[in-house]
Amino acid sequence: MPLGAAVCLLPAVSTGVALLAGLGVAMTVGNPFTATTRKLTPRLLSLAVVGLGAGMDLGTVLAAGREGLGYTVVGIALCLVLGVGLARLLRVPRVTGLLISVGTAICGGSAIAAVVPVLRPQEHETSVALGTVFLLNAVALFVFPVVGHAVGLTPHQFGLWCAMAIHDTSSVVGAALRYGPEALAVATPVKLARALWILPLTVGLAAWHRRGGGAVAGKVRRPWFIAGFLGAAAVVTVFPALQPVGQGVAAVARQVLVVTLFLLGAGLTRDTLRAVGLRPLAQAVVLWLLMAGLCLGALRLGWVG
Repeated sequence: MPLGAAVCLLPAVSTGVALLAGLGVAMTVGNPFTATTRKLTPRLLSLAVVGLGAGMDLGTVLAAGREGLGYTVVGIALCLVLGVGLARLLRVPRVTGLLISVGTAICGGSAIAAVVPVLRPQEHETSVALGTVFLLNAVALFVFPVVGHAVGLTPHQFGLWCAMAIHDTSSVVGAALRYGPEALAVATPVKLARALWILPLTVGLAAWHRRGGGAVAGKVRRPWFIAGFLGAAAVVTVFPALQPVGQGVAAVARQVLVVTLFLLGAGLTRDTLRAVGLRPLAQAVVLWLLMAGLCLGALRLGWVG
C-alpha cells in the first residue's frame, strides 16, 4: 500500500491508472490499512483542491462559479426529486434511498458523510450508499472523457458536464484532467459551487428531522477547503510574481489527487461490495444515468454553456 501510493506521485501515473491500481490492491491482496485510508483520503483531497487553486486565475474561477450557480440549483432540486421518487418506486429503504439521492445531487461521499449525523442511518445503510456512489465514480472517471470526445464536447462544455453529473470532487477533477486544462479550469469551480450546498441541505434536513421528532447527532461538516481553493487563487492573481510558484504547487496538487484516487480504489473492500443490494444499486444507476443524460442533452441543445 505505501509503495503503491508513493509510485502514484510520479508524473507518469494518471488518475485512471491510479484508481485501477488501488482497486487491484483491494480486490487481490486486500488493504490492511482501511481505517487509515478512509481518514487520509478526504484530507488529501482537500489539500489537492486547495493546491489546484494556486494554478488558476481568480477571475476565471469566479466567472465559472457564477455560470454554474443556476445550473447547480436546478440540478440539485431535480436530482433529489427524482432520487426520492425512484427509491419509492424500487422500494429502497427510505434512509438508504435518501443518502443515495443526496450523494448524487451534491458531491458523493462528502455529502453522505455530512448528512449522517442528521439522518442517523445504520452502519450498513451508510456503507451501501457510499459503495454505490463509489462504484459509479470509478465508472465515470473512464466513461465521461470517452463520451465527451465521441459527442464532440468542447473542453468548456465537458467541464460543465462532469461538474454537474459526476458525484465526487475527486472523480470530477480526475475526469477533467484527462480532458485537458481548460476543462479542469471550468469543472473545479463549478463543482465546488455545487459542494457549497452541503451546508444548507444538511441544515434543512436537520430542521425537517427535528420537526418529525428525530434527534441529530454530531455537528454539520463544513467544506472549508472551498475557501482555501479561492484563497490560493486570489493570492496568485493579486501577486502575479507568485504565479510560477503557484503553477508548481498546482502540479504537486495534481499528483496528490492521483494518490487520492489510488487510496479511494484501495478503500473499496469486498464487504462493501457484498453490502450493496440490487435495489439500491438500481436506484443509483438509473438516477445517475438520468442526470448525466439530461445534463448532456442540455449542453448539446445549447440550453447550458
